[in-house]
Amino acid sequence: MMTLFALLVVGYVAGKLGYLGGDFDRQLSRLVINITCPALILSSAMNGELPDRQYILPLLGISVITYVLLTGVAFWLPRYLTRRQEEEGTVGFAIMFGNVGFMGYPVVASLFGHQAVFYAAVLNVINTFAVFTVGTMLITGKNEVEGAHFQKKVLYSTPMLAAYLTMAIVALRIDNIPEVISQPLTMLGDITVPAALLIIGSSMSQLSPRALLGNRTVYIATVMRLVVVPLALFFLFKAIGFSEMVNHINTVVIAMPVATYGTILCLRHGKDATLMTEVTFITTLFSMVTIPLLVLLFP
Repeated sequence: MMTLFALLVVGYVAGKLGYLGGDFDRQLSRLVINITCPALILSSAMNGELPDRQYILPLLGISVITYVLLTGVAFWLPRYLTRRQEEEGTVGFAIMFGNVGFMGYPVVASLFGHQAVFYAAVLNVINTFAVFTVGTMLITGKNEVEGAHFQKKVLYSTPMLAAYLTMAIVALRIDNIPEVISQPLTMLGDITVPAALLIIGSSMSQLSPRALLGNRTVYIATVMRLVVVPLALFFLFKAIGFSEMVNHINTVVIAMPVATYGTILCLRHGKDATLMTEVTFITTLFSMVTIPLLVLLFP
């Protein structure tokens, strides 16, 4: 985590010095999401031994249960956590959605090895669907999902297609992929971790000093996102009897800081993104401490 934090610091300094930021960050984000991240997912099934296909259905199952439970929490709990009704959707989104694509993959790869990126990608299938359905409802405060065409497009975006294809490779035990394909994908995928962390660091450098301090609502949402939710789900799924591998990876993914999609959705729907930006920063900062502490629970 200190290694990942060091890259965040480099991104922050580079943003302050003008090397990163603005259009460059947006273009680099597009590169990461649409090219290097899918390559990382695909390469997780192309280096040595294939990931274990027996985990695919349990991972999908635990992810569905996770987001069904979190949907109820995200709509019910925020009314007790903030005094302002207009902040309830933002708080609910912050509690429900972690930054799987930008932070989850690097952390899972660091903790469980490169192959585990595949398992995180399986979990992210349900996460992505929930972000653009339930997440949109939370941000807009409406009881119907807007932009159905956009959501459908997201489900067939390059990261999702890479996840589907990787699941097929693992399920069918295709282990003879030529190096002329696997090696370029691996090299592209290796760009994802440093690039994603540099982007996050750069985005933090654009925040005002006040936003860096947060407020009562921000810190309550931070404790829920980084501590209460992952611990509750960890012990719940341990009691249910999910395998350690599945439960551990799901717990780490759920323990990520607030998803950057939150800010994007706020801007897209004309909502004030100030609170979302603040809680994204604070959770990212504190996750450098909470994630290593959480992993101490794992045998």
